[in-house]
Amino acid sequence: MKKLINQTLLYDEDCPLCHAYTGAFVKSGMLDENGKKPYCQLSDKELQIIDTKRAANEIALIDSKTNTVIYGVDSLLKIIGNSFPIVNTIGNVLPIKFALKKLYSFISYNRKVIIPSKKSNDALQCTPTFNYHYRILYLIFTIMVTAMVLYNFSDLLPIPPNNSGFGREVTLALGQLIFQYIFLHKLNNKTILNYLGNVMTVSLIGSLLLLPVLLINSFIDLPSIINIVYFVAIVTFMFIEHSRRVKTLELPHHLSYTWVLYRLIALLIILNL
Repeated sequence: MKKLINQTLLYDEDCPLCHAYTGAFVKSGMLDENGKKPYCQLSDKELQIIDTKRAANEIALIDSKTNTVIYGVDSLLKIIGNSFPIVNTIGNVLPIKFALKKLYSFISYNRKVIIPSKKSNDALQCTPTFNYHYRILYLIFTIMVTAMVLYNFSDLLPIPPNNSGFGREVTLALGQLIFQYIFLHKLNNKTILNYLGNVMTVSLIGSLLLLPVLLINSFIDLPSIINIVYFVAIVTFMFIEHSRRVKTLELPHHLSYTWVLYRLIALLIILNL
């Protein structure tokens, strides 16, 4: 790898994903050993040249030689493109760069609901600006993916046929959000949407974990008991993960039990259709 020197990439210390990919840049040799730095450890000199609000939303790359800063997709393209020039060339084609920026923003503005973290006591906190547009898009995306997987997996479970099709799974996912909202309506909109984003992340993780068994069943028919046990194991994991996130977000513990209650009510309705 061709090393990019005199460059420091800032990252969110509370974000495991940020830790992983910035660390990968250092380990691969794209950046030197001092090529990454936690956002919360910015020096007074660096604070003078950095747009701290933008850097919380878009990862910043500081050029210590010229005292200039680039952000987001431009930072990543510069680092990767230094070793793979073709990536930089393709990434800067206008339609592709536009799409990359939208994808980057989609992930960045939602990273705290993808992987939540406890509130930090640091004076500088790398918390992305709350963006209603990208949060709603995230909810829609996770609802669609979850509904698609569950629609296909439901054929492997001993429940009534899904005669209403894909729509039933979408309705169930939306119903979960509405049901949980009832117990949170007194809180502010940002807190509620942060929590609902975490709810759908848990659902998304559960759906993705169902894919291996769904794939296996597309080739061979596994015994029903295996599908059922696996499904119950995933739901149990989802409950534990949901409870962990509720604790991290410092929200009422009863939300984990209302989460289960809704699923039991939904199951009873489905079984009696």
